Amino acid sequence: MPAAALQNTGKFHALGLPVPAPAARKPAQSLPTGIPEVDRRIGGIPRGAITEIYGPASSGRTSLLISLLAAATRNQETCALVDADDSFDPAAAAAVGVDLSRLIWIRCGGRVEHALKAADLLIEGGGFGLVGMDLGDALPREARRISLASWFRFRLAVEPTPAALVVVGRESYVSCAALKLEMRRRKVEWSGVPGCSRLLRGVHWEVERRKPVRSAPAAFEARVAG
Repeated sequence: MPAAALQNTGKFHALGLPVPAPAARKPAQSLPTGIPEVDRRIGGIPRGAITEIYGPASSGRTSLLISLLAAATRNQETCALVDADDSFDPAAAAAVGVDLSRLIWIRCGGRVEHALKAADLLIEGGGFGLVGMDLGDALPREARRISLASWFRFRLAVEPTPAALVVVGRESYVSCAALKLEMRRRKVEWSGVPGCSRLLRGVHWEVERRKPVRSAPAAFEARVAG
């Protein structure tokens, strides 16, 4: 126990007063992903920090981002999505619960430098519960050109805010991310007979926490209605 704390404890004893218990450390706030299996494994997405979600195409990275947006807007939080390659589908997002009236969508036309500038302005402006930066369809060589200094600037900018900055990409680009989630596709379910006309029934993915400490994968799926 620190010397100052020992001195204060002695004063309480001298006065015949009970020694107060140390103040409990306030747990870090987090945003739920909206997927119970994932939240049980990782505990949600931290506010005031950068979370990176990465994996190859069809790995579930975009589905996890959309689920985050749906959960945040359902909680009446204002969100922003910086869409580097104009890949966001508003109709599909609304169908799974994203409240589009609470979402600002910035289309960057394939220009990664515009995505960086937009994310910078959004974080500095404040007022958002979640800022998503989708680099999933950007070429890895373009995303790798983002300097380490830029990512550290983002980290410092978001730390004093209640916002979660979520970066989505094909690979891991953000060394200073507080949370890194690697996505993988496990299997695809089809109805019907192989070789004939078949319908997609569902896709199974898994997410594995790579930072701060590695975790066992959490599996989840998306089912097709009908």
